[in-house]
Order: sequence, then structure tokens, then C-alpha cells
Amino acid sequence: MLKHVVLMKFKKDLQPGAIDQLEQGLGALPAVIGEIKQYEFGRDVIGSERSYDFALISGFDDLAAMKRYQAHPEHQQVLRHVLKICDGILAVDFEV
Repeated sequence: MLKHVVLMKFKKDLQPGAIDQLEQGLGALPAVIGEIKQYEFGRDVIGSERSYDFALISGFDDLAAMKRYQAHPEHQQVLRHVLKICDGILAVDFEV
């Protein structure tokens, strides 16, 4: 299984509801993208200086499945929103 971990640092001047919109968009993806085998996300609860604001952890059968997920039009729509609201994004992908 391939794990895909994404950390997001939000812009300081987010519009009200931007994070809710992100959560709704992400939450809808497992129902429309069959390649998703595991999917968890949430807001940081610590808020330390080193913390990122939001994390996504997803699981896929293999790299090819993750690439299909990334190219899917519904994922692309959510990604456009992510790019608008984030100052920084980190990602790591590893096999388990």
C-alpha cells in the first residue's frame, strides 16, 4: 500500500468558510474516486509554531492508483481550492 501524506499551511487572510469548503470537498472524494482505500484529514489541534494547519493521510494500492486519483477531475477541483488557500504545502509518499 502507498501512503500519501499532505500538510497544509493556510494563508493568514482566509475567507470565512474556506476550511469548511476544503473539508467538504475532501470528504466527497472517496465516494467518487475508487482508487482511494484510506482517507483521513483534519485540522491541527496544537497550534505550535512548528505546526502545519491541516493534514491529509490517504492510502492507495500502488503508485499508479495514486496517480489516477491525482489526475481525477474531482481531485483537481479540490486541489485548485487548496492552492488558493495555502501558503505552504508539504507531501511525502511511502510504502507500507
